[in-house]
Amino acid sequence: MLMRLAFVLMLSCLPAQAEVFTFPAPSGASDKVVTIYSSLDERLAQPLIAGFQAENPDVTVRYEDLLTGQIATRIIEETDAGGMTADFAFSSAMDLQVKLANDGYAQEAQVPESAAWPRWANWRNMAFALTFEPAVLVYYRPAFSGVTPPSTRFELVEWLARQGAAANGRIGTYDIEKSAVGFLFLARDQEHYPDIWSVIRAMGEAEVQEFPTSQDILERVSDGRLLVGYNILGSYAADWARSHPNVGLVLPRDFTVVVSRVGLVPRAAARPDLGARFLGFVMSKSGQTILAEKLRLPAVSLEVSAENSAGAMEAALGAQLRPVPVSPGLLVYLDQSKRARLIARWQAALAGR
Repeated sequence: MLMRLAFVLMLSCLPAQAEVFTFPAPSGASDKVVTIYSSLDERLAQPLIAGFQAENPDVTVRYEDLLTGQIATRIIEETDAGGMTADFAFSSAMDLQVKLANDGYAQEAQVPESAAWPRWANWRNMAFALTFEPAVLVYYRPAFSGVTPPSTRFELVEWLARQGAAANGRIGTYDIEKSAVGFLFLARDQEHYPDIWSVIRAMGEAEVQEFPTSQDILERVSDGRLLVGYNILGSYAADWARSHPNVGLVLPRDFTVVVSRVGLVPRAAARPDLGARFLGFVMSKSGQTILAEKLRLPAVSLEVSAENSAGAMEAALGAQLRPVPVSPGLLVYLDQSKRARLIARWQAALAGR
């Protein structure tokens, strides 16, 4: 009880304002409204909403664009107050979404696609991974003309040693205290690679630059201020590289951590039937194709054969891919004492200790 109270208080410190967008039912009907809380920018979500309404022309979509923490706190507070909340929640914070499901704030969703969904991506038919987004190395192409960029963590350490002072201040990664995805990537690195701290120490010796967002890193790789970016969210990197030809990217050959955006139907949904219908659309072949081809977010569904999909990546890379399972194991990253210990170890390794 105390842990849940602390969690709610922590989230309540976040600003509560949201951007709300309404997409009227194409049929002109007004009696069916699905309310969505999402961390996906409304501009990016428009093709997904249009695809849903093409198949459900009698449904109005009320879309609230929120931060990940705001989604969790709204659902908790509205449910605990005995009221109604969103019909569908879609968030890039895997841990917060799983905590909502684990703590009883989600309900089982009956969708046709759930039976065939990968086991790692489906927790009790309540929380579903809907995207497949790898962590990648990005690099400044002109600096590697005629030279192969590092493609494993060991090769990254070797490259830093060869570069010496020339690499100082020219490698970047996330500030794990400010970036949730950066923290998650590091935590998974630690699980898959016991020698990860030697990599972090090598980056510290090279005066690694830390940034809160993917864009901060990608901008600097684009113009050569940074030569390499470590553990960058691949969906952003791939989209950035399409319009910035100086940016290259590599999926690490030793192992590639994969994270996902998670969808669920809240227990206190006003229209859980419509929430499940939207979830089913996002999980369908047409919804997953829109994610992959229009939103540039790799699809989980093995029915989607596009290059930007789990199926294509698994065919090419196999066991190299290490998706983060949608499971209560994610809750360890919300334990404040464990989080503090990992951050302290990160800082010590960067300082050469």
